[in-house]
Amino acid sequence: MCNSEMSTPPLTFKLLATCKVSKARTGIMTLPHHAVDTPVFMPVGTQGTLKGLLPQQLERLDCQIILGNTYHLGTRPGPELMKKVGGLHNFMNWKRALLTDSGGFQMVSLLKLAEITEEGVKFQSPYDKTSEVMLSPEHSIEIQNAIGADIIMQLDDVVKTTTVGPRVEEAMNRTTRWLDRCLSAHKNPNSQNIFPIVQGGLDPKLRAESARQLTKRNVRGFAIGGLSGGESKDEFWKMVHLSTDILPEDKPRYLMGVGFASDLVVCCALGVDMFDCVFPTRTARFGCALIATGQLNLKQQVYYKDYRPIDEECSCSTCKRYTRAYLHSIATHETVACHLLTVHNIAFQMKLMRSVRESIKAQKFPEFVQNFMSVLYPEKNYPTWIVDALSAVNIQLK
Repeated sequence: MCNSEMSTPPLTFKLLATCKVSKARTGIMTLPHHAVDTPVFMPVGTQGTLKGLLPQQLERLDCQIILGNTYHLGTRPGPELMKKVGGLHNFMNWKRALLTDSGGFQMVSLLKLAEITEEGVKFQSPYDKTSEVMLSPEHSIEIQNAIGADIIMQLDDVVKTTTVGPRVEEAMNRTTRWLDRCLSAHKNPNSQNIFPIVQGGLDPKLRAESARQLTKRNVRGFAIGGLSGGESKDEFWKMVHLSTDILPEDKPRYLMGVGFASDLVVCCALGVDMFDCVFPTRTARFGCALIATGQLNLKQQVYYKDYRPIDEECSCSTCKRYTRAYLHSIATHETVACHLLTVHNIAFQMKLMRSVRESIKAQKFPEFVQNFMSVLYPEKNYPTWIVDALSAVNIQLK
């Protein structure tokens, strides 16, 4: 390898265009395994697989980056096997970019099985209910180094979004301390990028302080965490807006756990570059297809004799070959229904983000947003939080 290749950082971020009205922007995030167009939606493959799809199908859908879950992959198959096979890319035969979370979210989702101290998080295994594992910042990074994802997340102290009181400030400050431990433990800084995670709950002062603390560290991107977990939408957008105002413009901003179409569009306007969520794949397993006007619940009897595709304007293989009637007949009964609906839902998310990027490049993002919302809400009964969030970045819904 030549010296110029050796010195190439494992993440470069180039802004291609910024909206002249809002905070929306589009760019290219170049990672060791793939160049990623932003804003980007990242499907979640918790245990090294996207439920219902093969990696090669994801490539055909123009998916550039997906997620793996450190807690689950670290529990099984475990870091030793990951090291032997040369990381998750090789293990699952995925050639493009990967991001792994830190395992911190399981503090909330598996709270009954977890004990949190300054050392880390002690989990009772959800698999056998007897063994315990201590997930410290160092151990989280060790697992993620073995997995080999392009972007890895610091272990953060996560509290439920509706938590109030001193626990929120404790978690925010501990997150910063844990970040420094993660950075010290990181063995692959030339091939993997650690993203810090902004915490602080719904307290504007704490969230601003968290963002300021983290931006003092030498990192290549940032995440906004601790949201989309039960708080009101009004609280949600304000914390996103506040965070993107403080985080640097020349580095990617990743909003964790957000995947509803309306949320994606609004948060792009607020200056977010990266998103992830299980929603498109999970809702497919329940027989629901995503369309511009919301969702089709294909289990409903109304589709029994509906011979149209899910979406006549969609070019995915499901819409080209199968009818709503056929999908209705197998939805939630046959595993192939999960597969077919997942193909469509991922295609929908990819097309949505592509449209966002193209509209920003063409300096037509405000018009795109207005049209998108008018289709989603044909009665113009826009939720107040959407109106307020967009207004905060100078986009008015008519």
